[in-house]
Amino acid sequence: MAKKFHQPTRMCLACRQRDIQKNLFRLQCTDGKITSFNGVGRSFYLCQNCLQLDKKIISALMRACRGGDKDEHMNKLKEIITDDRKS
Repeated sequence: MAKKFHQPTRMCLACRQRDIQKNLFRLQCTDGKITSFNGVGRSFYLCQNCLQLDKKIISALMRACRGGDKDEHMNKLKEIITDDRKS
């Protein structure tokens, strides 16, 4: 009989739904700007469903990054997501 391996679950910042870690995008906020996680510091996760709902993400990003420009956050988020999908 095959063993069931533990898969860590994480919570989406916007919708608060739990999912397997590998299905979520991991990001972090450094100096008020969104970047992909570099391995150091605090981070947050966003699910696939929330990435398509801009209004829900904006308020969550403003909370996580403690302010900043809404349009700048969304533009940077779209850049990061498209770069991750190409890889």
